[in-house]
Amino acid sequence: MDDQIAAASDARDAADTGYLDSSARGNGLARSTAIFSVATAVSRVLGLAREVIVRALFGVFGPINAFEVAFLIPNTVRALVADTAVSSAIVPVFSELLEKGERKRAWRVASSLFWLFLLGLGGLTALFILTAPWVMAPFGYHGHEAHLVVSFSRILFPIVALLGVSGIVVGILNSYDHFTVPALSPVFWNLAILAGLALGVPNVHTLDAKLYVYAFSILVGTVIQVLLPFPWLRGRDDRLRVLIDIHDPAVRRVFVLMVPVTLGLGLINFNAVIDTFVGARMIDKNLAPSALTAAFRLYVLPQGIFSVAVATVLFPRLSRLATRKDMEGFRETVSLGLRQIAFLLVPASVICAVLAVPITRLVYQRFAFHSGQTTIVAAALAAFSAGLTFNGTMLMLNRAFFSLQSNWIPTVVALANLVINAALDVAFAGFGVWGIALSTSIVNIAGTVALLVLLRRRIGSVDERRVLGSTLRIVCASALLAAVSFFIWLGLDHVLGRSFPAQLLSLGSALGVGLVVYLAASRLLRVQELEAVLSLRARVRRS
Repeated sequence: MDDQIAAASDARDAADTGYLDSSARGNGLARSTAIFSVATAVSRVLGLAREVIVRALFGVFGPINAFEVAFLIPNTVRALVADTAVSSAIVPVFSELLEKGERKRAWRVASSLFWLFLLGLGGLTALFILTAPWVMAPFGYHGHEAHLVVSFSRILFPIVALLGVSGIVVGILNSYDHFTVPALSPVFWNLAILAGLALGVPNVHTLDAKLYVYAFSILVGTVIQVLLPFPWLRGRDDRLRVLIDIHDPAVRRVFVLMVPVTLGLGLINFNAVIDTFVGARMIDKNLAPSALTAAFRLYVLPQGIFSVAVATVLFPRLSRLATRKDMEGFRETVSLGLRQIAFLLVPASVICAVLAVPITRLVYQRFAFHSGQTTIVAAALAAFSAGLTFNGTMLMLNRAFFSLQSNWIPTVVALANLVINAALDVAFAGFGVWGIALSTSIVNIAGTVALLVLLRRRIGSVDERRVLGSTLRIVCASALLAAVSFFIWLGLDHVLGRSFPAQLLSLGSALGVGLVVYLAASRLLRVQELEAVLSLRARVRRS
């Protein structure tokens, strides 16, 4: 699989020899991002297929809300102390040791962290299983619903320990600029869940039993996701061993770095807990949690394919540049990442806003998911979309601070966002489910502004004029995309009707023509980020 990321390795090698100019950096990022994006896109498409089946089976009203609340807690704890938090803390330290030639020590540090996390998170899992009734009580469920929430959360909480050790493995691979297999691992997570839904659900007859099948499928899928990347650790400088060396300063430094990373990433994810809590207590506990989740799944699809790819590919490079104290290269790389995210996410944002209803109808509306639920979920999707680009830029800026090992700065910003989000959730709850989504978008905008100001104070200008100029051109091209797509869909929808093939044709045609218009407008407006994509296409053709 390493051959699949040769482009990313080439970019790294060029950076190490000091000959990577601005154009090469852009093209290298485009190649690496494209590889990661394709791998992630496969996973996201399967995830969307999983979500389509879940909504067809359970809709967004009734016991599925108990499941969503139960999954929320282990998923939030995972964000606090597992996969992304762990890899974000280990990559700078592991990359620095590799950069200094201390490769054996780097692997001893990774081995120690592997076993510390396995033992620590395993103990946390056991504690949660014992205390689950009290932890889940504040969400306001009673009787049989409370029993479901507790039972589902107990089944799902072991994913915290599993993804904790997965974060170590992913961090090691990313430090070697290996992104493909970690990006493909969730594909098999989704396949396992789809298999559980396809094979298990038809063999049980009650709604509760079907939800239990869903929960166990997630657990099995997580085991597969964790084990899959291990073979790709072979052939590196060393291997994971059974040892715990708590006296190595690098081990302690990972934990020191992880405290603000954990708080920063965890606080961002804790906003979902607040959203769900406010939705359940102030709107409708049998509708709001699941409706928010359904809208959020559509909202994060472009973010997961594009902004996560850009930030993940750039993170090791930023860490190396920070280690070398190459601030000029660091600033240029951050600027490049912000512009690439804008080029990819601004058009996705406007599409999610103007075509929220047909997208939601096409993806979800069948069987248990009826037209009334489409209206609610589509409104939430449109509100979420206002903050989509800013969510991506926050991810990029957070990685910049993590690379500088200035991890407390995004943590303070995340804490402020948490307070703002809670206040806005309460204030906007009267609007319904979409009010909760709107508060998330406002928080993303505020967080981006704060992080940009603080990063500028830390490293100086990140070429804001270039970023702003490029973003304005991208917004103009995206406005044309929105207008063309909407009116093409509206006309075809009126002519073709609402059958599934008709919806697929009308929405697909609108998106296809709109994409052509966006690319053409970007070319006319001289959006430089498009040139990296065209250069990538030319390289693929030559190869």
